[in-house]
Amino acid sequence: MATRALIVQGGWAGHQPKEVADVLAGALKERGVEVTVSDTLDSLADAAKLKALNLIVPIWTMGEITKEQFNPLNDAVQSGVGLGGCHGGMCDAFRKNTEYQFMTGGQFVGHPGGDGTKYNVTIADRAHFITQGSADFEVSSEQYYMHVDPANHVLATTQFPIAPGPHTPNGTVTMPQLWTRRWGEGRVYYNALGHVADVVRKPEVLRLMVRGLLWAAKAEALA
Repeated sequence: MATRALIVQGGWAGHQPKEVADVLAGALKERGVEVTVSDTLDSLADAAKLKALNLIVPIWTMGEITKEQFNPLNDAVQSGVGLGGCHGGMCDAFRKNTEYQFMTGGQFVGHPGGDGTKYNVTIADRAHFITQGSADFEVSSEQYYMHVDPANHVLATTQFPIAPGPHTPNGTVTMPQLWTRRWGEGRVYYNALGHVADVVRKPEVLRLMVRGLLWAAKAEALA
C-alpha cells in the first residue's frame, strides 16, 4: 500500500510556506510517497480523508485554526497518522490553540539575534533512525528558543545564549531543536530549523527532515 502524505501550506509568507512545501514534497515524492499539497486549512476538516493518510505536514506559521479543522487533525494523529514539520510552520502555528501546542510538543517564543545568527546544532541521540549518519553542523539562520514538553524525546540541541538579550543572565541553556513524541497512536516529529527554503535545502537539514517525516509516517523503509 502506498504511503500518502498531506502538506498544508500557508500562513505568514515570510517563512516561504509554498517554497518549503515544494522542497519537502519533492523529497518525499523521490522516495515514493504520494503527496498532496493544499493551501487551505479546510483540507483538515475531512476526518475520513485524514485518517486514510500516513502523514500530515503543517507549514502554516501563525494564523488561526477552527475547531472544525483542528478536531479532525487531532483525532487523525491520535488514531495513528504521523505529524511532522519544521520551524514556525509547525511550532509557531495557531498560537491561541494550546491543545495544538500540546500535540506538537513545543512553541516558539523567540529568536535572539534574528536571522543570520550562526550557531551549532549538536546531535543528542545518534542511534535514532532519524539521526543515524548525521553529524553536528553549523547553520546560519534563526536560532529558535522554544517552550518544550518534558516528555519529548530530544534528538538534537543548540546552546543559548549565542546572541545577548534579557535571557542572558540565566546562563547557558541547552535548547532542544529536534524531537519526537507520541500523541495517542501517532508519531510526531519536529525540527526547529527551516526558516526559509534555502535552509531546508541544506543537505544536513533536508536529510533530517526527510528521515523525520518518514519516521512519523512509519515508512522508514523508504529512506
